[in-house]
This record gives sequence, C-alpha cells and structure tokens, in this order.
Amino acid sequence: MSCEETSCRILVHLVMAAIFSLSLATLTLTKAQGKPAGAGPPPNINPNIDTRQRQIDENRLRNAELNVSAEERNKKLLEAAILNMKEDFTRIQVLRNDIARNLIAQKPSNHKLLSQQTAEINKRASRLNVYMRAHGEEEKESSATEIKSEEMVDALVRLCKLIDSFTENPALKNAATVDTKEIDKARENKAKADRDLLAIIKLSSSLQKKIESLSNP
Repeated sequence: MSCEETSCRILVHLVMAAIFSLSLATLTLTKAQGKPAGAGPPPNINPNIDTRQRQIDENRLRNAELNVSAEERNKKLLEAAILNMKEDFTRIQVLRNDIARNLIAQKPSNHKLLSQQTAEINKRASRLNVYMRAHGEEEKESSATEIKSEEMVDALVRLCKLIDSFTENPALKNAATVDTKEIDKARENKAKADRDLLAIIKLSSSLQKKIESLSNP
C-alpha cells in the first residue's frame, strides 16, 4: 500500500471519529435544550459510553501507528533492494573487466580464480533476476550445453560480451526517462535485457562447472 493510500485511510478514520464525536455532542445538546431543567425523568447516564469511545479512539491511533511502521519497514526494504541491485550491477562489470584483461594479456588460465569469478557472476546475476524477473522464450533443450575444453576461451569472450550488452542496455540506463512515444522501443530493450541476463546466468553456471571439472580431473 502506498504512502498516499495509507495517509488517506488515516485521514478518513480521523474524520469519521470527529463526525462521530460531533454527532454525540449535537445529540446531547439537543436533548438538553429540548426540555427545561428539572423537567421529565432523570437522564439515563451510561458510564460505559465514554470508555467505549476512548477504546475506539485508542484502537484507531494504534492502527495508524502500525500503518506508519509498515510504511517505514517497506521503505527500508526498498532502499536495501536498490543498494543490492547497484552493488550487483557494478560488481558484474568489475568481474567482466578482470576476465577480459587476462584474456587480452593471454595469461595462463587460473582455474581457481576463474571458478570464483564465474560463480560470483552467476550469484549476482541470479540476484538481479530476483528483482528484474527476467523471462524469455522457452528453450528447446532442457539442459545446458556442456562446454568443451577447447571452447573455454570463446565461452569467456561470449560471457564478457553478454555482460557488455546487458549493462549498456538503454532499458536499464534510461529507465527513469522513457519517452511515451518510444514505449515500443523501451519494451524491445527490456526484452533484450531479459534475454541477456538469463544467458549470463546460464553461461556463467556452465563455465563454472567446466572450470571446476578441469581443476579436479
């Protein structure tokens, strides 16, 4: 529930309480003015009315406090989610740059390091997908294609390019400034970002498994 909706509910409760109290006051005043003092039977005073009204008011205040607490909790959760997404988004690019730098330098493969890097990319990409909820077309093959030893370098290059495509996607970089006239293009960009993210998750997992098998023949 949004802050505006909650504020409206609180306002409605307070207005209802005020109207109810005003109605009681008006009714009491009307009765007092309708008959002269001392005329008619003595009034029937119920001491439970004030107690009940006080309990109603206290319950309303308590509910209002709970709503505010829920809003603050949701706000903190949202802030934490944004921080996690920023951290994952940045860290994936750093890992990509480290892998690309070693590939360009043609350094001997460090299986332990590559295993850690691909595992972390997979973990962070998977966590990003929790928030993005990326979805793509169902693949014909149910299982991931196993990477051969001679395909390792090409697979790492492909992973770097996928990360480049994903992190440079306008759907992620310009999400807050989408022109309504370009909504179709924005949808295409989002669909491509989804496909890239799912491909990163799948490829990094396959790479990590293959590297582990090479480390432990």
